[in-house]
Amino acid sequence: MKTFAFIFARGGSKGVPGKNIRPLAGKPLLAHSIDIAKKVPAISKVFVSTDSHDIAKTALSYGAEIIPRPDELARDDSPEWEAWRHAVNWLNDRGESFHIFVSLPATSPFRNVRDIDSCLEQLDEETDIVVTMTETTRSPWFNMVRREGDHIQLLNQGNGVYTRRQDVPKSYDMTTVAYVTRPKFILSACGVFEGRVKGVLVPNERALDIDTELDFFVAETLIKKWESCEPS
Repeated sequence: MKTFAFIFARGGSKGVPGKNIRPLAGKPLLAHSIDIAKKVPAISKVFVSTDSHDIAKTALSYGAEIIPRPDELARDDSPEWEAWRHAVNWLNDRGESFHIFVSLPATSPFRNVRDIDSCLEQLDEETDIVVTMTETTRSPWFNMVRREGDHIQLLNQGNGVYTRRQDVPKSYDMTTVAYVTRPKFILSACGVFEGRVKGVLVPNERALDIDTELDFFVAETLIKKWESCEPS
């Protein structure tokens, strides 16, 4: 079974300009995903799909191969799924067949090998895609609201069934730690939940998704804290 890892990193980030190659703990953010992918025994190749020359240059320097990403798939509103599909087709056109597709977004630098291995293990014949998730810190049954004119209402009122927080169904946040699926599912579907989905639980500290300056600050703070706890 041939397994390829993919990192989709466009150059036009607005929340944090230059995010994908901004240094974190001494190396570009993108490099954390490349390096961890290369440590997973099952992964034989690592590809970076990008529209940016600078990102491509950085990715090559860390040992990844490049998939040129079309401009129309690198806009703010471009569906990530279409970039996945483009990557699969680009490789198929070049005779690079493979069996397992692993997406490792550059914005999750704290994942470890075990997180990825756990997702690979969960992809069985009854499953189309495996995603990662964390236990949510806020319940959608009590904390999430929507606007109704000038007022707000609970987003999910549960028809009055739940009156205590302890009784509500456990809920989870999807994370960007890893996605594992097969090329044929990407080409036949239009999104994650068109298939049979499994979720792998990861701890919150490994699931940070860097999308804003605040996220970057949190990431840098966590690294400093961890480094200060290491034995000298």
